[in-house]
Amino acid sequence: MINVLIVDDEPSNLYGLARTIDWEELGYESPALFESAEEALEALSRSSFDVLISDVSMPVMNGIELVERAKPLHPHLQVLMISGYSEFEFVQDAIHVGAQAYVLKPLKLDEVSSRLTAFRKTIEKMRHVIAQTNELEKKVTGSAKLVKERFVSDLIADMPLTDELIASWSELLELPDIGRGIQTIVFGLDSFGSAGREAKERMLLGSGFRQTVEVALSDMESVYVAQTSPEEMVALQLNPTSEERARLEKHLAFVQRMMLDRFGAKVTIGCSRLADRWEDCALAYKEIKFAMAKARLVEDGQIVRYESGDASEFKDYRLREEWMPHLVRLMEEGDAAKVGGYMNRILDVLLSQEPVSFSYAQAFGMSFLSELIRTLKWKNAAESDTNILIWRRMLDCGSTGQIAELLVEYVDRYMQVEKKDRLHQQHHLIRSIADFIEARLQENWTVKQLAEQFELNASYLSVLFKREMGKTISEFVQATRIQQAIKLLQDPNIKIYEVADRVGLQTQAYFTFLFKKLVGCTPQEYRDYRYDSNEG
Repeated sequence: MINVLIVDDEPSNLYGLARTIDWEELGYESPALFESAEEALEALSRSSFDVLISDVSMPVMNGIELVERAKPLHPHLQVLMISGYSEFEFVQDAIHVGAQAYVLKPLKLDEVSSRLTAFRKTIEKMRHVIAQTNELEKKVTGSAKLVKERFVSDLIADMPLTDELIASWSELLELPDIGRGIQTIVFGLDSFGSAGREAKERMLLGSGFRQTVEVALSDMESVYVAQTSPEEMVALQLNPTSEERARLEKHLAFVQRMMLDRFGAKVTIGCSRLADRWEDCALAYKEIKFAMAKARLVEDGQIVRYESGDASEFKDYRLREEWMPHLVRLMEEGDAAKVGGYMNRILDVLLSQEPVSFSYAQAFGMSFLSELIRTLKWKNAAESDTNILIWRRMLDCGSTGQIAELLVEYVDRYMQVEKKDRLHQQHHLIRSIADFIEARLQENWTVKQLAEQFELNASYLSVLFKREMGKTISEFVQATRIQQAIKLLQDPNIKIYEVADRVGLQTQAYFTFLFKKLVGCTPQEYRDYRYDSNEG
């Protein structure tokens, strides 16, 4: 059953709602009833409730303030706000603080019951998800195979591996210390997606492939296996001895033979270099995948081993296909910190981890510049001359360090020019939108309408506006209205309800609520005590 709390300062409304709803039929316990938000908040702090039904207008603490303070106590609390027609403007603030639904007085029994039914379904789904999650945690804890598979998948996915993450995996799997290294073995079905294979055939082939690899490696305790796609299996062999590596060789041939005999399918198998750390497994995986792709150009069904001679070619491949596209994307996004960090990673991998000849460093520098110049578009013709100058300076470099410094300088120069241009454009755009809003306070433009007016994506406009103005569009509109209201309140001939109307707030009740929220007093109090006409 679901626990519900109702709060309303009018006893007739409070007890009338409690009597007219068939709570048991809707799946609810009898509601807890309170006549003030303060009492309701105290009850919420002591006990757990699933649903809160609250009136908006109450003395001392109103319904919106109650919800704002209740949500941190019960994040999943479902909230139904009740209000009169004259207070409908409160709906935006109610939703902002976490209300899921809003009904107007006089209450319609069917409408309230419908909202409660929807809440019950949502709560049941949440409880079901929590129960499933708890059950999954039990299964994961009891299934070493499932845990190992997820561990392998995470390692080769190139996700950030913090000490805390490795420690948590170690606790689940009792991971050994890496002494003799980690070898990554990739099993790849050749021509799996080729034309002519029907869906059923591919399903049977993928299932048989997984079973074959798992059976072949089942007697090797130091091997963790994961299926990364229907046509690929990845295994990690931890701290392999010479005897274990010899046994693995026999298993590899077994997989190839079984797949060919049973399904007429060839399997290319790649054996990586030994990685010294868990963090190196993702790179070892990429390296052997590259070597396998090269081998398949000659013939399917090979056993491929990563050779040291492949390193230079693999670096060039990563530059073109991985590093450069990602670097350019970061540069175009304008995040200088991320660009600098990623640039340092590239140079560290390519120029610092091993002795590099000057001729290789210079060739890499030329290739790097070529890719940047090809993909980046300088908006200023004068800045394009930088490309010519940078080529000349590259040819004049006398050391690997100078080449690295020159590449960093080029990237920094582009970022500075682009940032200045982008910020200038964004500043004028947002200032124009702000002026547009100020001139139309009474029209109640939505973010979507503003985005369409200025031909922008609504989400992008919201982010851009917050970054430039330091507040959301909604906050800016509210603050601008109150600033205008403060000026109008200084004229005693303008009534308070007229002030509300002139700044685009249709009801005096909401105007008073918003003014007190932002200024700290009501409009009347401001006019009576805060504003000094002599100072004004």
